[in-house]
Amino acid sequence: MIEGGIFMSEKVSRRQFLNYTLTGVGGFMAAGMLMPLARFAIDPVLQKEEAGSLVQVGLLKDLTNEPKRFDFKVKQVDGWVKSDAPHSAWVYKDENGDIVALSPVCKHLGCTVGWNDNKEHPEQFFCPCHGGRYEKSGQNIKGTPPLAPLDQYQVKVEKDAFYLGKALPQGGK
Repeated sequence: MIEGGIFMSEKVSRRQFLNYTLTGVGGFMAAGMLMPLARFAIDPVLQKEEAGSLVQVGLLKDLTNEPKRFDFKVKQVDGWVKSDAPHSAWVYKDENGDIVALSPVCKHLGCTVGWNDNKEHPEQFFCPCHGGRYEKSGQNIKGTPPLAPLDQYQVKVEKDAFYLGKALPQGGK
């Protein structure tokens, strides 16, 4: 025993020893059961996103200067569920011969836009939900509900086919 109360030997009773031992063992057992459950719950958040996976959508010979709708599927992982998610794009060649692929999802409420569907507004993308309109380039027409242009897919050409990646916002909005 040291003076000043720094080191004092105290006897631990049998009851305290058992209490400490059982609490420690129980804590280790609980941690052993809870750690895998916690890892299972947060594992999808920790997974890295696949970078820029491109999907073959069509052949170059099928493209014209007029937007054409192409439907395709993208493999996605949602938590632990793997599925093929359906997507579509309006694809055409612009005046420079570059491929333009636009998302058909209206930026106002998420409805699907169609090309040249409305007789009053020819040669435009038209959203039937609230009358949203876009130019051929995907730019929103002022005075209509959408406040941003249609998203544009990343495009890659290989041999005689074209591939699409993620749809990204146009114009920095």
